[in-house]
Amino acid sequence: MKTFSQKPANVVKKWVLVDAENVVLGRLASIIALRLRGKHKPSFTPHVDDGDNIIVINAEKVKMTGKKFTDKKYYWHTGHPGGIKERTARQIIEGRFPERVVQKAVERMLPEGPLGRVQMKNLRVYAGTDHPHEAQNPEVLDVASMNAKNKRTA
Repeated sequence: MKTFSQKPANVVKKWVLVDAENVVLGRLASIIALRLRGKHKPSFTPHVDDGDNIIVINAEKVKMTGKKFTDKKYYWHTGHPGGIKERTARQIIEGRFPERVVQKAVERMLPEGPLGRVQMKNLRVYAGTDHPHEAQNPEVLDVASMNAKNKRTA
């Protein structure tokens, strides 16, 4: 038998719509990362961008378990001495760009390097319900119904 290796020219990408309302952040991010990499396909090849294009809506309504909403901190550095900054997940979600919480969770589950950066470009995250990708006819992926633990109401 020969080992199958997908060629970039033969990749078929679908558009998938995910509603993040009341879905646990980590579980959502792991499913999205799996789809972005293409690991759900039998034609998965580690060095080829074989994943789908993912559209995430309602990113501002994502849930976190435990005290992560108030205690989880996101750090970055300005590049100046003593320039380390931090924000809690609550500050980011209630702030100007709530979709960044979902983007960072998915980004940290993808490989670092050129391939990971290309795969991140296939992710589009929107805070509300509106998105400009209706023309692509995305198929809906209901993450909340995949597992009872994926959804939180409290």
